[in-house]
Parts: sequence; C-alpha cells; structure tokens
Amino acid sequence: MRTLAVLFVLAFSVPAFAQQGFAKDKNTIQIEDAWSRATAPGTTIAAGYLTVRNASDDRDRLLGASTPLARKVETHVTLKDGNIMRMREVPGYDVPGRAHMELKPGGAHLMLIDIKRPFKEGEKVPLTLRFEKAGEIKVELEVRAAGTSGHMTH
Repeated sequence: MRTLAVLFVLAFSVPAFAQQGFAKDKNTIQIEDAWSRATAPGTTIAAGYLTVRNASDDRDRLLGASTPLARKVETHVTLKDGNIMRMREVPGYDVPGRAHMELKPGGAHLMLIDIKRPFKEGEKVPLTLRFEKAGEIKVELEVRAAGTSGHMTH
C-alpha cells in the first residue's frame, strides 16, 4: 500500500514540476509600468511605454506588438535631427541578458497606428508583445492623463 501511495504522489508531482519549469522559463521577461496617454477625439495614433526586464543570461528581442484597439503597432525610436525631433520605425529592440530597457517619451516607444477610438484616462488597453525567445506576453497599457510625461508614483 505504501508503494502505491508513493507511485501516486510521484505520478501527479512530475507534471507540476514540469509546469513550474516552463513557467519559470516564460517569466524570464517581465513587463513593468506599461502605460499610454489619453488621446483627443479624432486622434489616430497613440504611443505605448513600458519597461522590459530580462532575468535571463541570454539576450532577447522585442519583435513587435499588437492590440485589438489599433490597426497595427510599430516599434519606433525618437531621433534629434538638428533642432527637430523625428520618429523612425525600427525592426525591434534588443534586451540584453540580466538587464532592462525602457520605452519612454522622447526615446524608444510603441506607436499604435489607426486607433479605433480615443483612449480615456483610467482605462486599460490590451497589448500583446512578441519576443524572439520568450514568445507572446500579454499586458495592459494603463491610460494616464494626456499631460503625463513619465512614471507615476502610487
């Protein structure tokens, strides 16, 4: 009877260990402080900002993103051209191992193109990030006041 009990415990604990290992691997990329600004009626674009933390020793790459609230999402950087700030689409962002990168106003950011409706302060915008190694990660952009320029304290 004791052998049967041990076999029973082992049979059901192996899948649990496998799930923990899989979950740990999928959690090497953590997303923090995901947000966007409220938009005015008639606006067709919005920007998304967030911090990506890579707990792995290996680099990963944010390849792109999507949301049901925009036709497409592009990865952009802001560059200074003389006295003019310009945005340029890039093919993604590298995230070094054991490091983080911040998508923020005036720098790298997500550009949500052809938004389906204005974003209102306080709402959440669903966003799926697509990484080269970590795969898809679902997050929500917290919509903050139109004049917001960075991190909020809670």
